[in-house]
Amino acid sequence: MQEFIYYNPMGLDFPVGEEIFVTTNIEDTKDKSFIISNTDEINSELVSKEIDFYIKNSQDNLSDKIKNVSKLYEIAATKYDFSQDISYFQEVSNTILLITNNEEQYEQFIKKVNVSDFEIFSIEEKILKDINGNIGSIQVTVNDEEEDIILNVSQIVWFDAKKEILKQTGIFDINISNIDEVIEKLKANINSYSYKKFTTYNQSICQYDERRVEICSACVDVCPTTAIIKNDKNKKLIFSPIECISCGDCVSVCPSGSLDSAVTNRDSLYEISQFYKNKHPFIVSSKVDISNLEITLKQNVLPFFCEGDIFDESSLLTLLQLSGSQLIYFSDSISIGTKESIDILNEIYRRKYNIEAIFLVTNTQELEDAISNVSFVEGSYFNFNQKGLKKREVFSQRLQKIVENDDLGVIKTSKFVHYGTVEVNDSNCTLCMSCVGACNVDAIFANQTDFTLRVNPSLCTACGYCEVTCPEKDCLTIKRDEIQLQPMWFKENILAKDNLFACVECGKEFATTKAIEKIASIMGPIFAKVSETKKRTLYCCEDCKAKLMIKQGLLDA
Repeated sequence: MQEFIYYNPMGLDFPVGEEIFVTTNIEDTKDKSFIISNTDEINSELVSKEIDFYIKNSQDNLSDKIKNVSKLYEIAATKYDFSQDISYFQEVSNTILLITNNEEQYEQFIKKVNVSDFEIFSIEEKILKDINGNIGSIQVTVNDEEEDIILNVSQIVWFDAKKEILKQTGIFDINISNIDEVIEKLKANINSYSYKKFTTYNQSICQYDERRVEICSACVDVCPTTAIIKNDKNKKLIFSPIECISCGDCVSVCPSGSLDSAVTNRDSLYEISQFYKNKHPFIVSSKVDISNLEITLKQNVLPFFCEGDIFDESSLLTLLQLSGSQLIYFSDSISIGTKESIDILNEIYRRKYNIEAIFLVTNTQELEDAISNVSFVEGSYFNFNQKGLKKREVFSQRLQKIVENDDLGVIKTSKFVHYGTVEVNDSNCTLCMSCVGACNVDAIFANQTDFTLRVNPSLCTACGYCEVTCPEKDCLTIKRDEIQLQPMWFKENILAKDNLFACVECGKEFATTKAIEKIASIMGPIFAKVSETKKRTLYCCEDCKAKLMIKQGLLDA
């Protein structure tokens, strides 16, 4: 297997690196396989269509073009090396269920279809009770003469289908497209339906998984299909890769970073971003059809194609700082999380550098203007080894570099991208550390050297689970949906402090003073009714507590 190939019957009018096999004759590629190619006409692991797009449209000089073509191959190879997307195949039979409201709709479909291609069942919508499953394995529950019957089919054609049900794969509404298109899709799916796993999931930092109350389900809220649903009984997310359309919405809104793209994950984005140093990154979402996009790319503009709108505030800021440039982002239907992240970063850059960070464009005219105006941002380049860090940790360090010693005010966050500041009433806090256990992004933590409860506000997702978990009244609250652009927001802030309590018998320190005092205030009057010795055990370590009780028992005997 060779790594890189460039195939074009018209050839190339400039040389490229020796690592790229160039041919004008497709016969030269027979019985060979490659890792990266510029076209899907070649048998390769990954097709990088941005290569031809760049060659066709770039105004770079010859020397830079040669270097940048090699760079685009290396970028594609990096995507390939880091990708975790897995291909699957779903068996789909020719069984079709037709759901109609009347006989006329049934006849309309039957006239168009070749009945020998399908095994067709038909029901009236009024007897339909429920639909479960996905393409190839759909269970339809109908009520026939007061008895529930389950029909197993592979695909469904439904006249005037309910909007929500169309989120499931294998269900088509003829009134949305047309009969001929639907029939072609039905036939194409039989025996050859393939799909990929587009996301990865780290449940250890998920802010829904196994929590007593629902704190976050942003991924479920934004998913346009049924690829992610929640089980409210045991607080587990249920993933159905076959339903996933790789839009990236769930990745862009996940506050902790527990969801990531399997195609281009965060480590991959970091490595790729390093190729864009001293370049103007031109991000093009896979939602955009570039086959007929003709646009002049001024010098140093280098395309970056991604699968879906997977970018969040952390990955976008990484690309901004590693390129040292403003970004151009082209998407005609951007994910809500990416859009909110762009708004946040634009406000930050306006306050620090007096310019926009990212040009978000949706059409050719806006794109032409953005390419004309994109520029480098003096003093914005910053890099550090962020491998192994969580999403919030990366953003914190990168944003701290921008703020430095300035006070740039407060930015309000929006519906899906949340930040916050934890506040604690020290007089009511017993340092039980329940909030520390509740925080899975390590924003709240205990410092054992000075017996303090601390928070790094820049890591807080404002999920509120610490608030729910805190057992004390009027103790812990969260100031939600704000980013404080000043130095203390990135530092460890002391929320509460206490001293260790020494056992009244042996002097060993074994708990915080506030915790002992609280327990004693509740249990002291009760224990005093038994004996003063019993009451004294409230101020003893575990060993001395047992000794006192045994001694008291012997005396009583």
